[in-house]
Amino acid sequence: MNSSLFETTVPNPIAYLDRVAATDLGRSYKKRMLDELGVEPGRTVADLGCGPGTDLGALADAVTATGAVIGVDHDESAVATAGERTAGRDNVTVLLGDLHELPLPDGSVDRARTDRVLQHVADPARALREARRVLRPGGRLVMGEPDWGTLTVDHPDGELSRAYTRYVTDEAVRNARIGSQLPRLAADAGFAVPTVLPITSVFRDVRAADGILGLERTTRRAVEAGHLTGEAARRWLDHLADGPFLAAVTFYLVVAER
Repeated sequence: MNSSLFETTVPNPIAYLDRVAATDLGRSYKKRMLDELGVEPGRTVADLGCGPGTDLGALADAVTATGAVIGVDHDESAVATAGERTAGRDNVTVLLGDLHELPLPDGSVDRARTDRVLQHVADPARALREARRVLRPGGRLVMGEPDWGTLTVDHPDGELSRAYTRYVTDEAVRNARIGSQLPRLAADAGFAVPTVLPITSVFRDVRAADGILGLERTTRRAVEAGHLTGEAARRWLDHLADGPFLAAVTFYLVVAER
């Protein structure tokens, strides 16, 4: 196996988010999210789960100096980084807070976004109710989440592919199917859901896929969890490294209106 193809150590969370944002895929879907938000000058926009502030600058440019952008994240290191990256932007505020109990008043924002955050939270339904609470009537929430149940990694032994995906959906990601569940959860939270946009990401280069999916790291964890044997993991990774490669997963962009 050409193990040098694969990243074996877990990347720093902030570095990983920056890496994803810098890919063609990241730039493309983030632009589509911004378009769907329909941000106008003078609006107040909340980035819920803003991480290291990746998208705060683009939002600040969209609302102009007459508007306001509020980033909220539960991670102190991410909040500190976001604050550093937006220093000098008077229309940006970054707050430490929990998406289940947002540090914002009722009806205080015009637009809100969540980007690959709800797959990780303890209670997505509660987070959606909180997002609705802080939106003004007529406000809009735009969410982007993968459905990891759609993950396909081609392999001559289809059962190995299915076992890998089962591990990802059953154990690796807390809310692995959240992408396709978002329209229902948003409706249950009281939103209207006018738009659902599926975006299928296709990877033909194993290095590019590994940078996003962490193929070897995830495979090793699948072995530890009993989803794959050590021998099966070797056969799986050998083909991914040496054979023609294809992986795909569907990302859902969902627009919800209050």
